[in-house]
Amino acid sequence: MNFINKERVLAAVTFIYLFGFSTFALSADREHAHQISNQFKQTGEYPNKKENHQHETEYAVLNEAQRRMVGIEVTEIKKTRYQQNHYAPAEVKANGYTSYIVSPRTDSVVVSRYVTLGEKVSKGQKLVTLFSQEVASAQAEYRLARSEWQRIAQLSGDTVSESEKLAEKTRFHAAYGQLIALGLSESAIQKLHGLASNTLGEYTLIAHQAGVVLEDDFSQGQRVEAGYALMRLADESTLWVEAKLPVHADIEPRTIDRALVVFGKEKYAAEVIQQTHTIDKKTRMKVIRLSVDNKQDVLHSGMFVGVNLITRSKDHAMLVPESAIVRDQTQNWVVFVEQNNTSFTAIPVRLGAQVGDQQVVYGLPNNSKVAVKGAFFIASELAKNSFDPHNH
Repeated sequence: MNFINKERVLAAVTFIYLFGFSTFALSADREHAHQISNQFKQTGEYPNKKENHQHETEYAVLNEAQRRMVGIEVTEIKKTRYQQNHYAPAEVKANGYTSYIVSPRTDSVVVSRYVTLGEKVSKGQKLVTLFSQEVASAQAEYRLARSEWQRIAQLSGDTVSESEKLAEKTRFHAAYGQLIALGLSESAIQKLHGLASNTLGEYTLIAHQAGVVLEDDFSQGQRVEAGYALMRLADESTLWVEAKLPVHADIEPRTIDRALVVFGKEKYAAEVIQQTHTIDKKTRMKVIRLSVDNKQDVLHSGMFVGVNLITRSKDHAMLVPESAIVRDQTQNWVVFVEQNNTSFTAIPVRLGAQVGDQQVVYGLPNNSKVAVKGAFFIASELAKNSFDPHNH
């Protein structure tokens, strides 16, 4: 065998050796990864690094000078119930319990109006004057019944019987009740006692409470039917706010600790009063209704606002500041727990809900002393130790 052939044989042997070694190493790594995966599925935990990587360091020992230099701060973490803030878009609505519809109780024609849309009105203020043939007949009947009752009431018992007196008195009260039923006020009825007859058929609707004209849907001269909504008045000292939430949102009124209505930079305390049992047909959202005090007259019906619903968690959990959570060399989330006031060890955790600047974590033992500041420095110390060739 000449020199060239020897070189070729040596190269082939070397290739076969290296290929076989790399295949064996790859197979071993795969087997090791498979063992780790099986243990995690069975126990929910990864194997201890010390058992699999004897060269890695489990603890980072830091002296007092190092702690002060980087500002390491340790806090004992205990299981607790926590509050969550849920934001929802919302719309301001008129308080349905303090608003009412101004409408005629019989077919009428609009004669004149006294207020406009958006105007604030006081109790007893005139709103609109209407004319109705039915009201004219009722007013005429009242005048006749009153006049007859006044005449008979003055007669002696020898002239008229008690039954006749009772009949006329009943007729008078029935005529009076008919005017009240048609919406005439006491002052309007008193005006019928005069001799003038040009007011027959006309009657004026007044505000029965102070409020704001939220709706105004009529014109002078318009004929309107009984029950037609001429105006809608509302007392805006207390308003409703309807917050819309996704159907799957696990929020019930009984779980809400506090509620805030957000408009611009201002926040107003609100009270949850109702959750609708039907889904909004347009938005496919469920609605939670709140009541908010508006004595400062800042909010108005139709405004779009935001709502913060603060709920308390059903179960206790471990919460740590976000600054306490870092990734280790294997890109897993860990926190560093102090051991005997001398060293820190990395504890793998799973992340849960975020609560402000804190994070719910799972896998952390209760009453753990966690490094809430300086975690990155501790992580760098552990990384440095793991690459130290003299560290055994």
